[in-house]
Amino acid sequence: MANALVEREVIRLAMIGMVDGNGHPYSWSAIFNGYNERAMQSCPYPGIPEYLAKEPKENLRIKGAEVTHIWTDSPEDAALVAEASLIPHIVSHPEQVIGQVDAVIIATDKGGEHVERCRPFVEAGLPVFVDKPLVDNESDLAIFAQWAREGRAILSSSCMRYSKEYLPYRLSTANLGRLRYATVAMAKSWERYGIHALEGIYPIVGPGFLTVRNTGTEDRNIVHLKHRCGADIVISVTADMYGGFGPVLLCGTAGHAHVSFQDTFYSFKAQLQAFIDYLRTGKRPFPFAETVELMKLLIAGIRSREQQGAEIAVDDIAPSLAGLE
Repeated sequence: MANALVEREVIRLAMIGMVDGNGHPYSWSAIFNGYNERAMQSCPYPGIPEYLAKEPKENLRIKGAEVTHIWTDSPEDAALVAEASLIPHIVSHPEQVIGQVDAVIIATDKGGEHVERCRPFVEAGLPVFVDKPLVDNESDLAIFAQWAREGRAILSSSCMRYSKEYLPYRLSTANLGRLRYATVAMAKSWERYGIHALEGIYPIVGPGFLTVRNTGTEDRNIVHLKHRCGADIVISVTADMYGGFGPVLLCGTAGHAHVSFQDTFYSFKAQLQAFIDYLRTGKRPFPFAETVELMKLLIAGIRSREQQGAEIAVDDIAPSLAGLE
């Protein structure tokens, strides 16, 4: 039986890191702490104060946890986020939060940086939540897998795993018959946002991806994945396709369904709540093996594109990790 990772009544969190194009330190901290409406209006990501303002104050915050410390790559960002999201302590070096907090959130989405961003906290025995994607290469995936084997508390996910719009099809696709085709669209880059599309569809079809072929370019990724259930899944990740953030089409032998992703706040709050529940219970919300498979798909998409659209077998990516639970 799993044991709680943190037993403190109010869990103390550190928000670590901030990179271009990613406003999670603002929004995620506000979901724990609440926010200063005036200061949040200066957030450089206008969508954040917009969706925060839609939430009734009594529904905004996750209870029993708060962000007490922040460090960002640019010190100026830390001051702005701390004011907007009511964070009491700013540190000048990320390692300074060790001994001051119960868990750490790595709020950056460049997978190639995550091993070194996480290392001091993992080695100090702190539980870590890592923004998606966990990694973007095989060697880093092997390091995280080894940490997981050692029992280190590491969790990573896309918020799309928790989309309420996709929920009916995470529960069942039986009304569609046997799933034969699915497609998901996403904006920005395969390296940083492809995981949103992958992890959105993954809980619907489950594990068992076989091959990946990316016939696109860095700006226009067209990725065809084959699944053992017999479904072909096509993901389009195009740099400027902001009008196509997460629409899903599912087609089966008996019916079809189209679903649009709408509620960003709900997905973020559910994602972060899953981490807090993990800290409270010691029970993972989903097996680490799912994250490993998802990272293999992401890496295979990069490799295929680099090889002019070659079909890549998922089992050929980090083969030493086969069978990891």
